[in-house]
Amino acid sequence: MNKLLVLFILCLTLVSCSNLPSSDLPTETQPALNVPEKIEPTLIEPEKTIVTRAHLVAIGDILLHEAVYLDASTTQGSYDFSSMFTKVKPFLEGADIAVANQETMIGGVELGLSSYPTFNSPYEIGDALKDSGIDIVTIANNHTLDHGEKAILNGINHWDRIGMLYTGAFKSNQDREDIRTIQKNDITFSFMSYSYGTNGIPVPEGKPYLINLIDLPLIKQDVEKAKLISDVVVVSMHWGNEYEKKPNQTQIDLATELSDMGVDIIIGHHPHVLQPVDWIERSDGSRTFVMYSLGNFLSGQVGLEKLIGGIGGVEITKTTFEGKSTIALANPSFLPTYGYYDNWRNFEVIPFYQLNDSYLPNYLMHYEDTQNHLKEFTNEITFNER
Repeated sequence: MNKLLVLFILCLTLVSCSNLPSSDLPTETQPALNVPEKIEPTLIEPEKTIVTRAHLVAIGDILLHEAVYLDASTTQGSYDFSSMFTKVKPFLEGADIAVANQETMIGGVELGLSSYPTFNSPYEIGDALKDSGIDIVTIANNHTLDHGEKAILNGINHWDRIGMLYTGAFKSNQDREDIRTIQKNDITFSFMSYSYGTNGIPVPEGKPYLINLIDLPLIKQDVEKAKLISDVVVVSMHWGNEYEKKPNQTQIDLATELSDMGVDIIIGHHPHVLQPVDWIERSDGSRTFVMYSLGNFLSGQVGLEKLIGGIGGVEITKTTFEGKSTIALANPSFLPTYGYYDNWRNFEVIPFYQLNDSYLPNYLMHYEDTQNHLKEFTNEITFNER
């Protein structure tokens, strides 16, 4: 009897000494449970669409006849062209990117300044363009080789000194392979320039880099390279027939070829008169903006149509979503200008809306004619008046 009592008390003691509540003791009828850890939901914001825009403008030929650089000469023996651009400077500076065609090589006074038919110009025109807001100059044209390799290299050295990008003529093969790019508002632009010829002057043997000639396989190769490093491809073409107010079939065909390659903006030079602007539609719904000829911007030529030029522009929009970007061009614009001079002095580029009859008799009629001419192929163009 006493043995049974001792055994009962011992069992009670063992149970009471356990650290586990009786309900937590595993039994055959109550297995242990693995409760998963509670996970708080994570909110993932949808990727935002990013839209940026840039405004590109271009001007026509800077063609420095003797009268122009003589008018720019100073008593110190240098040259100052800055006053010739005073009235158009705000429009060039106001753009995100401004492009000019420097028709005459700036070989400097040491090579002897010269005018038509073989030009060589002062370095200082480069300084004036830089000061006016130009970001890049195109130098592939029929006058590139007028004073040979030395004038080209002198000019390139000066462009480098003042920090001005150039394209179309180069100092070496390596220099040519370096596609010029400019980035504005997260949009990268690439620039190339080509000429139909060199007025019969042969390109020095083994030095094709001294000028880009129009060669479709070469251009296609350059464009494909440019598309890998830029969003927008801009090509300047020295083409067409002098003094013809409409593009010829060769220009139209070349523009179509360039558009098919993926060129977004085509800037035309050489006719020395204005030609209409146009759009070229691509099969994927995108389009190319082409300015067939921007005429003369600054020159000493004679005749009203050769003195009317302007600042052509277009707006570029880049839309980025989920890591992919698309480019759209819209809102082409044009500011007609007049290359005024008086008795071969006081050269000045003046916006048409700032003219009066003392500068150009019947200027309003000429202004209207210029507008109608520019929009002959498309009405999708506005004309800046302020």
